[in-house]
Amino acid sequence: MALLRKINHVLLLLLLLMLCLLLHNTLLRASTRPKLSDHWKNLGSAPQAPAVRVSEVDNVIPIIICASEERMGGTMATINSIHSNTDASVFFYIVTFRDAVKLTRQYIEKTKLRGIRYKILEFNPMVLRGKVKPDSSRPELLHPLNFVRFYIPLLDINHKRVIYLDDDVIVQGDIEELYNMKLKPGHAAAFATDCDLPSTHEMVRSIGMQTTYMGFLDYRKQEVRDLGINPRDCSFNPGVFVADLSEWKKQKITKQLERWMEENFRQNIYSSAMAGGVATPPMLIVFHDKYTTLDPLWHVRHLGWSPDARYSESFLQEARLLHWNGPFKPWNYPAVHLDLWERWFIPDPSERFSLVRPDSES
Repeated sequence: MALLRKINHVLLLLLLLMLCLLLHNTLLRASTRPKLSDHWKNLGSAPQAPAVRVSEVDNVIPIIICASEERMGGTMATINSIHSNTDASVFFYIVTFRDAVKLTRQYIEKTKLRGIRYKILEFNPMVLRGKVKPDSSRPELLHPLNFVRFYIPLLDINHKRVIYLDDDVIVQGDIEELYNMKLKPGHAAAFATDCDLPSTHEMVRSIGMQTTYMGFLDYRKQEVRDLGINPRDCSFNPGVFVADLSEWKKQKITKQLERWMEENFRQNIYSSAMAGGVATPPMLIVFHDKYTTLDPLWHVRHLGWSPDARYSESFLQEARLLHWNGPFKPWNYPAVHLDLWERWFIPDPSERFSLVRPDSES
């Protein structure tokens, strides 16, 4: 009996020792586990309640904008103009490549933008494999980030409606007005038609830019003619749009866009067109006669199509949003209406991005 009691005593001691070790390991893991707030910071988001996903319940206006390393100053100027001209709560989803995440975060945290709410999302260009091929006319239009707008529902966001903006945009109005616009039933997006303002028509005529589907699609190809789209129909610009993500998913817009990318990869049905590169034509095809029209003053564009064709100052003062689409960007030289862009420019704290001006050496 004495021997049995000793064995039981030893077993009890061993059990207590094991319980102590388990408790110690549990406490150690808890003390060294990364906090959720650290995880949010690593993604590039400003400090916020870590357990809550940003969504409609936060009553925010979600903005999606891309940030390539070579055009980072443009992205930050766009963000600054939006943030400075609204009292609404705006949340920025900044899409970039993995090697530019640190630069993007530094540009924000070390400048006046440190107070914005944001999250950095990484885009994997491998999703474009077999869908895009080189085009020597304007190779910058083949940048993978140009196609982020195709994949909005696949990004790590949780909203029913979003605004997408190119990085060569300045917002002069209150972005809440654009966000609250009404989309027609069954429409997944709202764009600015190329047949809207007389002032825009004058600019377009002066620079010889196309405003119809004829300027984007190759109507010599049977696949294009089979679409039944009148070549004289007005085109639209997909650099600024409001998207209803519920309708986008319901209509499988991303799948449709990918189908036309793949078709062009095989048949070259639009890559040699006069304007727009290869990111615009799939949008024109998929959304033909299926989009709501933006207020023209919310997308005054073509500012980057000529180094000297200018809008009147009075017209530009009325504009809610300015877009330097085209090859002559406002951070380079020559370009027009530089003062309207530079007032929102924030110098890069890392000094990697700098303006090109006549008196500069860059």
